[in-house]
Amino acid sequence: MSTTPQTATATPAIASRLTDGSWRLDPARSSVAFHVRHFYGLMTVKGEFADFDGTLDLTATPAVELTIQAASLDTKLAKRDAHLRSNDFFDVERHPQVRFASDSVAADGDTLRVQGRLHAAGRQIPLAFDAIVREIDGELEIEAVTQADHRELGMHWSPLGILRAPSTLTVRGRLVRR
Repeated sequence: MSTTPQTATATPAIASRLTDGSWRLDPARSSVAFHVRHFYGLMTVKGEFADFDGTLDLTATPAVELTIQAASLDTKLAKRDAHLRSNDFFDVERHPQVRFASDSVAADGDTLRVQGRLHAAGRQIPLAFDAIVREIDGELEIEAVTQADHRELGMHWSPLGILRAPSTLTVRGRLVRR
């Protein structure tokens, strides 16, 4: 990864807040979720991760970082959760974390255009997405939605093709100063 600081040019209110220090996701007011089409696209499996840490610092490298404890996933079905934690998917025994680290971040108004790498189950894939940052009651709120082809991460177990790619990943939450 580059060691050059990443900078932003955004609307004055957001730009001054984003470039003025380091921010972290407040886990009490944030969520990291996923959903994927299942059963030939007729159903959707939804889940969340309970244990994660995210940072935003446009003067650092990486400027955007998210670390998720893979074993903290919850789809509200214990048997499915155990299978997702197995080596068919996240392989949490050998790879306990899912991690995203940005390579570049460019601001356009209240939108951060982010490119980086998603690391999961011992593999990595490039990932690009837009994150919307808003100021609400003197704090910052962030929302980012993207899609990733879980098959490229080795998560291709799907008898008869009932699990459809891509998976949709969503991060929403409040940013507080570090």
